Formats: sequence, C-alpha cells, structure tokens
Amino acid sequence: MNNSFGGGIRPPEHKHITADKPAVTIKAPEKVVIPLIQHIGEICTPLVKAGDRVLLGQKIGDVNGLGAPIHASVSGIVKAVEERPHQNGSEVLSVVIENDMLDMPQKKQGISDRARNLTADELIRIVREAGIVGMGGAAFPTDKKLISGLGAVDTVIANACECEPYVTCDDALLRSFPEQVTGGLGTVARILSPKRIVIAIEDNKPQAIDAIKLQAKNCKGIEVVVLNSRYPQGAEKQLIKAVTGREVPSGKLPKDAGCLVLNAATCAAIYKAVHNGEPVIDRMVSVTGDAIKAPANYIVRIGTSFQHLIECAGGVIDASLIIAGGPMMGVTVSDVNVSVMKGTNSVLCLKSTPEIPENPICIRCGRCVEACPVNLMPLMLNRAVLENSVRQMRTYNLMDCIGCGCCVYVCPGKIPLVQRFRRGKSVLKEKADSEA
Repeated sequence: MNNSFGGGIRPPEHKHITADKPAVTIKAPEKVVIPLIQHIGEICTPLVKAGDRVLLGQKIGDVNGLGAPIHASVSGIVKAVEERPHQNGSEVLSVVIENDMLDMPQKKQGISDRARNLTADELIRIVREAGIVGMGGAAFPTDKKLISGLGAVDTVIANACECEPYVTCDDALLRSFPEQVTGGLGTVARILSPKRIVIAIEDNKPQAIDAIKLQAKNCKGIEVVVLNSRYPQGAEKQLIKAVTGREVPSGKLPKDAGCLVLNAATCAAIYKAVHNGEPVIDRMVSVTGDAIKAPANYIVRIGTSFQHLIECAGGVIDASLIIAGGPMMGVTVSDVNVSVMKGTNSVLCLKSTPEIPENPICIRCGRCVEACPVNLMPLMLNRAVLENSVRQMRTYNLMDCIGCGCCVYVCPGKIPLVQRFRRGKSVLKEKADSEA
C-alpha cells in the first residue's frame, strides 16, 4: 500500500456509523428549491418562470461563462424564481418547483449504443449539458477540467479515498454501483487517452475495495490502488503524490504533473449522462453524526431541503451543530431550509459544538508545520494574515493552502486558522485583481 505524502493527521473516523449500511433512496419531497449556483463560476440564468410546467431532467438554468447548467430534479409546476437560503450563508436566486409526484421525464438522449463512435469533443459536450461538476465538494465544472486535460495528462485517477471523518457516500457508491464508477472512468479514458487509469481508495473500506476490484477485472486497463488511511489522502496534490510519486509544483495544477483527478461520484455521473442520458438530478448523501436517529447513505434529489432529509433519517436528538460536508472542511449550516446541491456529500448532525477560545494565542509549538500536508508554515501565515501583510502572505505561499484543517486539529490553542486563511486569500485575490 502507498502513503507517500508528508504531514497529515489521523483523526477518529466515525465511519462505522454508516459504513456497512445499504444505500437508501428517499421519496422526492413535495417541493424542491434548486439554487442556480451549485458550482465554481457564475450563477446560472433561469430558463423558466413562475407558472411554467417542467419535466424531470429539464434544463432550468444555464450560464455562458464558467459554470454548469442546472436541471429540474422533479416534474411539476414552477412556483417561484426567487432568492432562497444557500449553504454559503447568503441568499441566491433559486427555482422553486411544486412536485406533481409523477416524475414525468424529459426525453433522454442516452447514447449507449453509439458511444464508441463519439469523438472526445462530443463526449465532453454531453458532460457539459448534463451539468456535471466535481461531486466531492469542489464543484468545479467537469467539462472544463476534461478540456484542460486534452493532450496534457498521461494519468487519470478516480478519487475514492473519502478521507473526511463520518462521510461514507462514496464508499456506499462503490459497494452498490461499482459499474457506474468504472463505466464513467472508461468514458474519461476515451476522451483523454491516458497511459494509466487508476481508482484510488483508502484501506478502511474493505467491502468497497472488494466490489471495485471485482468490477475492474472486467475493465481493460483500470488498476485499483489501495492507500493507507490518512487525512487528507483525498486532496488532489496529496493523492497524486501517493499514487504516482509526482509533485504538483506550487501554484500549478494537477495537469502540470500529467494527472487528472475526478471524484468517484463524478465518474458515476458521467456514466449516467453518457449511457442513460441523465443529467445531475440526484446524488448519494451521508446523513450521519451522533445526533441522527437513523444514519445512512441516502440517494437524494437535488433541491431537497436539509430539513426533509433529516426527517427521512428519523430526525435529530439534541443536535447543536449541523454541517454541510465533513467536520474538517464542511461549513456550518444555521438554516435547515437550505438545499442539497451537487457537491453536498454529507449532512452531519452533532450533539456538541467544539469550544473556540475567545482570544487564542499562538505558542509557536510548531505542530501545525508538522501536520501541514502542503509543507506550509501556518504559524507564519497566521501572523501575516493578522498583520494584513500581502507580502508575507505571498512569501509563505498562502494560496497553496488547501483548507484541510490539519493545522487547526493539532493546534493546542485551537486558533481558527482555516477561517483566517480564507480571509487572507480574499485579500490576495482582491490585490491581484487591482494589479491586473
């Protein structure tokens, strides 16, 4: 087994809560609220208005710049196109659809019978029209990533590491639908013609490993690489280092190391788009934590409220903290009316809220430096951000920070380093824009 990136931590996994449970499909709610921004890039322009009838899978929003189209996750009547609460804490333009409970589908454009004759450009177009983004949480438009890899990469990696504590939706996906992951990966291989095709998975998922190895036997050229469990093994640069031994240079992208990394769920979405003509209208979500009565991995329609999803999981017991995502990189949710989006891999409900000191002080112990998987110096970056020193933030490569939270986890003072570094990155971006 490989495990060759430096730094990192081994926090309690808590994956046993949902790891051995089968995936459960929940009934679509009576109403969905679908945000028109679920990706890195620009917000979509709505293509429907109040009173319109929409079909399951119909495109309801699109964007000309960086982004991905949005589709109706139910059939029914558009009740409103208005601002609604978003996971990022703001309100964003959203399409509210009253579900007619019929799931009347738009005509699908599946191409399974002629996929072998399609060009790379045609396959990328299908990925784009299906609204596929990074399903591991990053939500970068997948068609743009594929375009960037044309002629530039020799290795494609399906990321099934899922290193965040509690989260097991990719584990469940590989156990239940391994053919979707290998099928989508095969399509990516057709587009990019890499020399090496890898599914990378941590060793704490034995059932998923068995399932994907069995499936990979039927797939020419796909190898399964089992990695030691360590956080953040699933981060792109760390994964590339562990699988290939290559370093992604500071300020560069995976393609600069000849690699392209896609989340396992993204591969599955590509399979469904190409072979079934299905856009992204649902996804697997881990509903977990010590405050959830019936934790499991649920297949959920996009636009389902956290409230509805939590109720389907039996409700909560004394929950004091709800997080979209995992405990390390997720975001705290204060309004359970926010919606499940394409990048929502987990709804984590906990009974206790971590204590945050009012005035934490750095004692320069150096633990954050040892834990940082990017070889940064968080203690120096912390000082640079507090002093608002653009020069020092650049000197210590703040923009290379991946926001994994390892530094906060080991910090004896529990300094909110990730939040501070996000603020510092905003300062650097504003400075770069002003200098452009």
